[in-house]
Amino acid sequence: MAIDNFILLIVGGFSSIVTFLLQVKFKQGPVRSSSLVGVLVGVFVLMFPNLLSTYLTENLPLVCFGASFIGMVSSKIMSDYLLIGFSGVVFTLIYFNTSNYFSGFGGGLGSAACIALLVTLSIPVLKKKRKLSNGFLLLRRQMRSRMKKKNYK
Repeated sequence: MAIDNFILLIVGGFSSIVTFLLQVKFKQGPVRSSSLVGVLVGVFVLMFPNLLSTYLTENLPLVCFGASFIGMVSSKIMSDYLLIGFSGVVFTLIYFNTSNYFSGFGGGLGSAACIALLVTLSIPVLKKKRKLSNGFLLLRRQMRSRMKKKNYK
């Protein structure tokens, strides 16, 4: 069971990176890239059900498809492959701890992927030495600086 969880962690990070590569490098778009990863893993599990353990056969497609949602992120928001892979691992950890809460709940994989991506995006903010302030004030400051840049062009 521990080796199966380790495999899922690796595959979660890998599927988010593959989805991002398909989206950015091969210009397949976010939805098509995520779908392609999900279908490929699903077909692999269906064609070779005896190759994997029962636990992996049940959870591998869910983890890959859920982690592929992270790879759908815009390259303007995040373009570091290592952080995208890390987000996939964080998603898998969330999946391990909340999968029983998501049974019968539509959008559970997407919600977990969103949480994992937000956790990863918050790391640089938390590492800053400055005090954290209200997010609305930071957003307003960024919007003003963008407006000034547009007016100068």
